[in-house]
Amino acid sequence: MAELITVDDPGDPRLRDYTDLTDVELRRRREPAEGLFIAEGEKVIRRALSAGYPLRSLLLSAKWAEAMRDLLATLNAPVYVVDPGLAERVTGYHVHRGALASLHRKPLPTAGELLADARRVAVMEAVNDHTNIGAVFRSAAALGMDAVLLSPDCADPLYRRSVKVSMGAVFSVPYARLDAWPRGLDAVRAAGFELLALTPDEKAVTLDEAAPHRLEKVALMLGAEGTGLSRRALAAAGTWVRIPMAHGVDSLNVGAAAAVAFYAVAPGRPTG
Repeated sequence: MAELITVDDPGDPRLRDYTDLTDVELRRRREPAEGLFIAEGEKVIRRALSAGYPLRSLLLSAKWAEAMRDLLATLNAPVYVVDPGLAERVTGYHVHRGALASLHRKPLPTAGELLADARRVAVMEAVNDHTNIGAVFRSAAALGMDAVLLSPDCADPLYRRSVKVSMGAVFSVPYARLDAWPRGLDAVRAAGFELLALTPDEKAVTLDEAAPHRLEKVALMLGAEGTGLSRRALAAAGTWVRIPMAHGVDSLNVGAAAAVAFYAVAPGRPTG
């Protein structure tokens, strides 16, 4: 049974994992360096624990300590019970969902390890918006992508905002970072994947024309919001593909585009 500890001092050092959660630059540096991440909300916390991430501690309001009683009975970690006002002073924002968890990160697999058993892979270049990262992971999980590969400058999938937007999907889709970019794409190609670059460029073929659902192995490349894939990434791709647009719309948010494209590459999709 987890130990419930009532805390009434926002400066209590035991709450250090939860301090200044709204300071993005600080948390970007601190969390990977200290090997931790923050999960917010009961459902996301449960999903993180189910995925095997070791728990460091929980920060709960009294209401959520009662609502999560079944989970607490299975844990062996401190549970800090605080009032909502104190939680806001510690974290820097109103914790709407009333429950936060600090968890240990797990070692990332290598790209080679993920590619060995995958058939459908998403590859992101320079996607540094945490909301977009979370949205892409949620679509990847829902639409059956086997893994996600990230360029070195992509945002952290385990940052609190990414985890929250993904609704915990970052825990169910394995991911790895490519240490070199775009040279790391050579290993993807060597593993038998067809590299498809998603771009609105007129020279690209439509997803229906490319028929990626018929290919044995597909790696779908996605670029950052606004800028899209770099010239080097486009040059590394075997095929440029696009989503046909109507009403003068020239592009979609990367999260929305990813969802459409992931459906298009799913094997076994009905053919026209």
